[in-house]
Amino acid sequence: MDAVRFSELCGRVVDNCAKIILGKEEQIRLVLTCFLCGGHVLLEDIPGTGKTMLLRAFAKSVGGEFRRIQFTPDLLPSDLTGIHFYDQKSGDFRFRRGPLFANIVLADEINRATPRTQSSLLESMEERQITVDGDTYRLEEPFMVMATQNPIESYGTFPLPEAQIDRFFMRLSLGYMTREQEFEVIARPSTVDLIERLQPVLTAAEIAALRHDLTEVRVADDVRSYLLDIVRATREEKSFLTGVSTRGGIALYKAAQATAALAGRDYATPEDVRFAAPAVLCHRLSGGAASSSGEAALWLTRLLDRIPVPTETL
Repeated sequence: MDAVRFSELCGRVVDNCAKIILGKEEQIRLVLTCFLCGGHVLLEDIPGTGKTMLLRAFAKSVGGEFRRIQFTPDLLPSDLTGIHFYDQKSGDFRFRRGPLFANIVLADEINRATPRTQSSLLESMEERQITVDGDTYRLEEPFMVMATQNPIESYGTFPLPEAQIDRFFMRLSLGYMTREQEFEVIARPSTVDLIERLQPVLTAAEIAALRHDLTEVRVADDVRSYLLDIVRATREEKSFLTGVSTRGGIALYKAAQATAALAGRDYATPEDVRFAAPAVLCHRLSGGAASSSGEAALWLTRLLDRIPVPTETL
């Protein structure tokens, strides 16, 4: 793979999104990592920090068909997947596709929908297909679900079950801007107008090439062994009721490859694994002392500090 070319193309997306969301280049890179690895991202933070704007800017930057779904308690599964309706002109039933038939789907405030509607996302996220009335429809690649939720609001919400949270490649948080960044943002034109002016910076061919190049990033046996040490340690840690699944280990492996490629390298290091671990693993840990995302991150950091890091023998 051409590591320099890879880093250059990805830099276009980061720079384009950074025009909208200031000072969050690291989070933008992590969203891009999810996209390149074929995963889905859950953006969790308090209201008004730019979650929706970041994901809209990212969708604009990578092109493709974009759909936004506002999740509410009265949203039905058919509102996502589509329905069969009777066409009086043809005298037959036809299928009207729902908003999930898109390349980038923004599921805004996903925890406000009922569990029945939330579960309708599972097949599309995992299998890249939708089944309606016994008929199965394939989804076009690239396909990515970008969901947001507000963790501090409990009234009228339905927490995501662990089975569905595990489908998300990463869970991220934006946090507040610095004073200087906020000083600039509050006086600039409407963010919606700025997003409308954004242009795609990647073609479909370039996206396909980037995804293929990721598979060529080398991961040495020592680095892979270090990754598995982390995964298996979460299963033995008493602070967690459940550890990381095999799906989580595969996600961390891909994330380490993407982290290395974004840095302009064709090989992964233990630092790549450690950098990606909190975003990839924390939402897959549950129970015990790690009852919240912040506590899970704290306990995972302590666990990482205890695991020996492989070093090169000179």
